[in-house]
Amino acid sequence: MAIQYLALATLIVLYSLMFVGGYVSAAGLGLTCPEWPLCPDGIMPSDEYLIEWIHRLVAATTASLVAATMIASWLNKRADKKIKFTSTLASALVITQITLGALVIDLKLHAVLVAIHLGVGILLFSMVLLTTLFAFRIAKNPIKAKL
Repeated sequence: MAIQYLALATLIVLYSLMFVGGYVSAAGLGLTCPEWPLCPDGIMPSDEYLIEWIHRLVAATTASLVAATMIASWLNKRADKKIKFTSTLASALVITQITLGALVIDLKLHAVLVAIHLGVGILLFSMVLLTTLFAFRIAKNPIKAKL
């Protein structure tokens, strides 16, 4: 039963990440913290780097939750191939997103990379949403044949 709440928490944190990322982009704060992965002040940033630092912290939290959800789906005996596929693809996409995020900073917000970063984010959200829906289907089907 824990996989359902883990997947739901992952979805909520990912949505929060997308919200903060949208704010960072719309407010023109994408390069306020010009170094990656840490800001110039190190682990605890000054006020000028706070919003971008929060975005990176939520991204790290999201990546951890996506990986945990994938591991939980593979360990769950009642999980079918669909949830394993969507959670594994989400894990691959989150690694892609982190790499793209670093490149976006490194290449000073190159427009094509920013657009790809947004597109991959939408795909990631879709996979996490499907994983969450499949996780709640596990709870509704207590007796399920192994695939």
